[in-house]
Amino acid sequence: MRTTLILGTRPSLLARRQTELVAQLLRLSWPELTIITRVYTTRGDREAQRPLPEIGGKGLFTAEIEAALRCGEIDLAVHSLKDLPIATEGDLIIGAVPERAPAYDVFVSRHGIGLKALPPAPRIGTSSPRRAAQLRVLRPDAEIVNLRGNLDTRLRKAAMPDYDGVVLAAAGLIRLGLETHITHPFSYEEMLPAPAQGALAVQCRADDALALALLRPIHHVPTWAAVTAERAFLSGLGGGCAAPVAAYAEPCAANASVLQLQGMVASLDGCQMVRVSGEGDLSRPQELGYRLAEEALTRGAAALLRVREKAVVRST
Repeated sequence: MRTTLILGTRPSLLARRQTELVAQLLRLSWPELTIITRVYTTRGDREAQRPLPEIGGKGLFTAEIEAALRCGEIDLAVHSLKDLPIATEGDLIIGAVPERAPAYDVFVSRHGIGLKALPPAPRIGTSSPRRAAQLRVLRPDAEIVNLRGNLDTRLRKAAMPDYDGVVLAAAGLIRLGLETHITHPFSYEEMLPAPAQGALAVQCRADDALALALLRPIHHVPTWAAVTAERAFLSGLGGGCAAPVAAYAEPCAANASVLQLQGMVASLDGCQMVRVSGEGDLSRPQELGYRLAEEALTRGAAALLRVREKAVVRST
């Protein structure tokens, strides 16, 4: 029986905290385990000031950690699931998805008021095309200003005169105990989150049967089903992190065996938006995601994604 597990993570305060949360879950299930953490700097960390669509690509925040996992330097890699590419290599698998933190986005403003209450032409910080498109619906007069850096960096920038507010994921603030910074939590009608936002993925080697066994108790099936449907929606669209795509799924309150999914594809300016929703069997989440992706494509999402793809090609 293995008595030591080595976990790999990124250097940010949030990434370390998320890895510690996974370590705590493992210790609760396996008190005899010794858990060690190793830190790896990814390309996304090294180029933290460049806009994500400019440097976006497969494994932007994961490639270096996955390399360490493949060569045996670490036993497990802890990722924000939204950072993992949809298509994974066959030698690595997601061994567990723990219970998800809240998936919604929040508004943080030094003025202490919500987005809609800000004076005309507010400067709002985000590097996400998805958030920018939805912000332009909520505040067409807003100027969207690029915002990069880890969570503590973005919070510092939110307090500067350069920004009237910034949009962040609630999960990071909650995990770091920084909820007091939240000015306004967005409803899912106002701002639909990124697929798998708020969820963690614990990755291991596909042939590591012991690691898979150790991860089994911390795997949360309802969360896994929800994020699988969301990622299937994204996969069905052929989209990536540069596309203005959003999705959120959750078990039905009245029937836990039913999964409900909302999806969205938008133009960059937010003027065109396709929203879809539906229900499916919790045990077959991919079917639901792909079905709603097909519905979105037939309702106009295909044209929106083609426009975005051409824009990305012109900028490279």
